[in-house]
Amino acid sequence: MARQVIDFASPIASDTEGRVWTDIRAAAQLRADEQPRLAALLHPILAAKTGRQMLIGTLAARLAHTAGDRALAAKVLASTEDGALLEETEADLLAIVTRDPANPDPLTVLLHLKGFQALQVHRFAHRLWQAGRMEGARWLSSQASLAFGLDIHPAARMGRGIMLDHGSGIVIGETVVVEDDVSMLQQVTLGGTGRDKGDRHPKVRRGVLIGAGAKILGNIEIGAYSKIAAGSVVLEPVPAHTTVAGVPARIVRVHSEDEMPAATMDHRID
Repeated sequence: MARQVIDFASPIASDTEGRVWTDIRAAAQLRADEQPRLAALLHPILAAKTGRQMLIGTLAARLAHTAGDRALAAKVLASTEDGALLEETEADLLAIVTRDPANPDPLTVLLHLKGFQALQVHRFAHRLWQAGRMEGARWLSSQASLAFGLDIHPAARMGRGIMLDHGSGIVIGETVVVEDDVSMLQQVTLGGTGRDKGDRHPKVRRGVLIGAGAKILGNIEIGAYSKIAAGSVVLEPVPAHTTVAGVPARIVRVHSEDEMPAATMDHRID
């Protein structure tokens, strides 16, 4: 059977290829040469001409169960405004490679890390949402939830340099704001209280580390460079440069201002 050719070209914007995408293509070619049976897995990267095409092709392949779904996913992804999307993606790649020893290079992250992949699908869906294309945004978010086991509302505002480690079970609500350089682990919920309307979700400031299973509920602020211990339930605002733990969460430590929990990934609370 002939290989289906997918048109990745966007009618809206072209992109230039940065060094990271050149390195990803070179690494993919090396792996294809070493392991020819994996060539089909690497095809979306090797067949692409730009970094944007590599990203779209890889995400479309992960979102789809059939060739038709894959073509549809690629078309919807490619129809979005480009803007700074690739820059945001590159920042996420760098964050993961520098914080997570299990993902040693950008190609590994792009191909296999579902938290990263779900976040990048969200970046496309968010652009559709902002453009008033709600149905396409919801479809992408729904497909990502089915494929990756994460639930991120397309209206949620996500900064750059974010790591969703493992990713399984993460839930991020409609009015959430997550600023730059945040790390969160599996089973984290950034949710509402279940009774409020309007702006009802957490605002997570820069450099925050959120441990596995933590639940942050309501329109509360999580201050910059703070740490939420694993399994905590946070119902009140958290000051900057503090660690909170427990159910409900309480302040257990005040940090020095040069500590960067999201970068060090140090989950100790003492």
